[in-house]
This record gives sequence, structure tokens and C-alpha cells, in this order.
Amino acid sequence: MSTTELAWFKSSYSGTQGDSCVEVAVTEQAICVRDSKDVARPHFAVGREGWSRFVGFVTEV
Repeated sequence: MSTTELAWFKSSYSGTQGDSCVEVAVTEQAICVRDSKDVARPHFAVGREGWSRFVGFVTEV
């Protein structure tokens, strides 16, 4: 799936300036992540289970 076919969104914690944040897009197989400041660069994908574990970890901190 190409980057342009994905529905990217920013965290609700992102500031209105649009700097220093990431964007995510959800697919059936994975969560895709990219740098919002440089959307032309390649994104990376994390499996749903790995993403769930990551989010669980960061919400505990």
C-alpha cells in the first residue's frame, strides 16, 4: 500500500504548530508511522500486537 492511499492522522496531543510529532495510519495488518515534518520519507509499520504493547507501555509511564 502506498503512502498516499493511507489515511494518516496526528495524535490529539499534537500541538497546533504541527511540529515534532508523528502521524499514524491503521491498516488491517499493521499500524504505519511517519514523521509529520517530512512525509516524503518512508514510513515504518508495526504489527497490531506490537503497537498495542507499545501503547500499553507508554501509557503506564
